[in-house]
Amino acid sequence: MVSKLFTKSPMTDKIDEADPQLVRAKINSETAQIPWKELQRFFASGRSFYVDTSLDLVEVAFNFHQDDSKQVRQWLDSEEVLAVSTEQAKRWIEQDKSVWAVVVKPWVLIQDRK
Repeated sequence: MVSKLFTKSPMTDKIDEADPQLVRAKINSETAQIPWKELQRFFASGRSFYVDTSLDLVEVAFNFHQDDSKQVRQWLDSEEVLAVSTEQAKRWIEQDKSVWAVVVKPWVLIQDRK
C-alpha cells in the first residue's frame, strides 16, 4: 500500500503545475487509505501531520504543495493541522487504525477516515 502513495505516475508527472484545478485533481488521485503502521517511519522522522476532519484533506495538501505559509500557519495555530503526537501514534497502533493519507513531499498528511 505504501508503494502506491510514493510512486510517480508518468501521466500525473506531466500535469501543468500552474493549473490549480489539475494540481488538486492530481493530489486527489494520490490520496489513499492506508494502515497507520505503514506510515510510522514518517512519524519517526517528524514528517507526519494530522489534518482535522473539519478540513478537506486535498485542500490542505494543495496549500502545502503551493507553499502557502500564511494559510498553513493559520491551520497550525488553530491546531486544525498539527504534528502527529506520540500519544496519537500509539493509539493508532493499538487500534490497528487505517487513515486517509497523501504525500506532499517531504510531508505526509493524515486524516481519520470519516
